Amino acid sequence: MGATLFKEVSYSLGKLIEDIDLGEIALPDIQRFFVWNAAKVRDLFDSMYKGFPVGYLLFWANVSGGGIRQIGDGSKQRVARLLIVDGQQRLTSLYAVLKGRPVLKEDYTHGRINIAFQPKEARFEVADAAIRCDPEFISNISDLWSGERSRNRFVRDFIGRLRASREVDEDEEDRLNEQIDQLYDLQNYPFTALELSPSVTEEEVSDVFVRINSKGVTLSQADFILTLMSVFWDEGRADLERFCRAARKPTQGEASAFNHFIEPEPDQLLRAAVALAFRRARLEHVYSLLRSKDLETRTYSEERRDQQFAQLEQAQAIVLDLTNWHEFLKTLVRAGFRGRKMVTSNTTLIYCYALYLIGKRDYSVDAFKLRNVIARWFFFSALTGRYTNSPESSMEEDLAGIRNVASAESFVEHLDSIIRGTFTDDYWHTTLPTDLVTSSARTPQLSAYHASLNLLDAKALFSELKVSELLDPALQANKAPLERHHLFPRNYLKQIGITEIRETNQIANFALIEWVDNINISDDPPATYIPKYLARQDSSSVSYDQMSYWHALPTDWENLEYSEFLEQRRALIASAIKDGFATLNPVT
Repeated sequence: MGATLFKEVSYSLGKLIEDIDLGEIALPDIQRFFVWNAAKVRDLFDSMYKGFPVGYLLFWANVSGGGIRQIGDGSKQRVARLLIVDGQQRLTSLYAVLKGRPVLKEDYTHGRINIAFQPKEARFEVADAAIRCDPEFISNISDLWSGERSRNRFVRDFIGRLRASREVDEDEEDRLNEQIDQLYDLQNYPFTALELSPSVTEEEVSDVFVRINSKGVTLSQADFILTLMSVFWDEGRADLERFCRAARKPTQGEASAFNHFIEPEPDQLLRAAVALAFRRARLEHVYSLLRSKDLETRTYSEERRDQQFAQLEQAQAIVLDLTNWHEFLKTLVRAGFRGRKMVTSNTTLIYCYALYLIGKRDYSVDAFKLRNVIARWFFFSALTGRYTNSPESSMEEDLAGIRNVASAESFVEHLDSIIRGTFTDDYWHTTLPTDLVTSSARTPQLSAYHASLNLLDAKALFSELKVSELLDPALQANKAPLERHHLFPRNYLKQIGITEIRETNQIANFALIEWVDNINISDDPPATYIPKYLARQDSSSVSYDQMSYWHALPTDWENLEYSEFLEQRRALIASAIKDGFATLNPVT
């Protein structure tokens, strides 16, 4: 057996919290932001209160003095002596609650974790408005350890509030005292930590982190690569996180990554960078590549590792370039998509971004042609769910397909040839209508139909306003300006014996309509409300025939049997999607 790289050390919770507060224990940058939800923190306290074990901690003795994150948001007195390798979520939870401090969450905001305790039943809950008003609860257990009141004063105040609402006899008071004492004494809860030797290298710590984190918050191959970035290229990971944070908040008069389509995560942007740098989609291969492990000799090469990271660095700079980012997002607008509600797969968006960058950097495709071909590709990929099932395998195949592409023209032709191979007459007349047999409110087919309405410059049903105007994500109101309306209202269908949601909520039974009209139609059958709107349509600038084309309304649809209406309308929706796609400089 080789030399042991760790030693076992016992801590009380109070000592751990003290060391974190002083800065002696901190997070290395191979760790992630706080991602536990409040319910999980509640369960942690419940387990500790009942005396259950809550797992080992793993620390690494720090000798570098840099590359760390402190828990909480206050300044620390000392340079960290120990870095947390495993146990971040538990220690961050415990520190945040016992000290009442905010933590940096995964969405890049700071927030507090409020856990409540009911002494009578020894029950923990996530604090909400009702619990905060309930005298049976200590609404925020952080107050117990805050030091603002002694433990005795805290208990007296709690029992005083309880007595103001109901009778509390001496026996119950004793029991409540005991329960609160037990909660207070959690600061003495014992933890066992394994401390890795300071002689362990950063790469070895990274390897340990990868090996032990098959439990807890499940890590992906992207997490493993981000771990390596933290060790060998920390600035690169920080750049990803800054970009993602900026994408969530609008700015005034300043360029930023903010947009209405996606709030990207670091691992998603990493996928785009990896595809651009290495023409790879399977991240497990990229992890080995960045570690520079020779699969035959099982040895590592620092020189090769540095070369690979340099390649990734160049690609990531292109991915995070704001001009590239926003020029790509224009391709989604060109494809008829108007916001994140219409994007059913962020993976599709990211992979299309990677192909956009490959076309721009590696093949110098004309900007106008590139926008159109990537618009076609996004529409096609979104509609068919190309990157929904086994996305890495599909993207790996697509990247392999362009390795032998030698020119801008052949790059465009290669993508269009794949589209042509799928968008056959059989697809439009059989496959797509069949895919439309669904009641799901969020499907690629429905998003593609709405995108087609935008591309066809359609107006909302019975409206003078365009669908694209009403779907504008900049419009924020108490009521959505555009709603999905049941053409055959549910209550009417119920009257004729159709009650199953999978039948009443079929995609083919919905049309986009202004919310005022949706309210006015109420539960009237179509044969009743259609004449009213036909009368209004006579004075409209749009004929009813044109409106029927856009909204895929069969002839005399209001008088059809419901099942026949659905079948005919699915075919017409598929036809409208085909026509919408044809506006994207179609390939023949």
